[in-house]
Amino acid sequence: MDKGDKRENTSNPQAPVKTRKVYSGPTKEKARTMQRLVAAVGGVIQKKGYAALSAASVARECGLNKQLVWTYFGGLDNVVEEYIRQRDFWKHAAKMQIEDLLKDPEGIGKEEIARLLQDQLEVVLKDEALQKIIHWELGENKEVLRKIADEREEVGEQLFGAILPAFEDTAIDLRARIALIIGGIYYLSLHATTNGSTFCGIDLNDDQGKERISAAIQEMVFEAYEQASD
Repeated sequence: MDKGDKRENTSNPQAPVKTRKVYSGPTKEKARTMQRLVAAVGGVIQKKGYAALSAASVARECGLNKQLVWTYFGGLDNVVEEYIRQRDFWKHAAKMQIEDLLKDPEGIGKEEIARLLQDQLEVVLKDEALQKIIHWELGENKEVLRKIADEREEVGEQLFGAILPAFEDTAIDLRARIALIIGGIYYLSLHATTNGSTFCGIDLNDDQGKERISAAIQEMVFEAYEQASD
């Protein structure tokens, strides 16, 4: 018996017993293989761009047989869809945060919404893969991109359903304001990381510029709530 196979026997501490070995099994192997294929989508996009995506290029990127794209995903579009879903802020990065907020809809206020949008700014500025996906969505009309966009809207509708009652019978169009904020986050992030230049004299590539935009996000959200309560 190997020493590594010994553990304490509570009924007889002096009698060593074998530890049950844990095998990964086919299920874990399948999960690992699927994740390698998903990650390979990002590798192809980063190195060669969206036009280079194919079952063969994805398989080559991770050293697997391209037939596994169909075996595990049913086709390339489903692998790409899973990759985008894992990178999307609203469907992945903020998923737990949003789920926690929706557990207590009445507790969602200006601080929570401002923080969610500020977090999105942080994520988009740092995540090059997410930036490329946003750029891809803007440049191509593809079913898989539209599907993810629609799912993102569904998440947004859940949040709006929780916060819009506070704006009923007011002149504040919260949807439009948040649309402008999120659109600004996307564009300013892409502009800063692609061109590396300033926008309206603000450089989001340094901490001071980023803090100015983050503070402005909070100011706009807080102002909307305060105007609604007047």
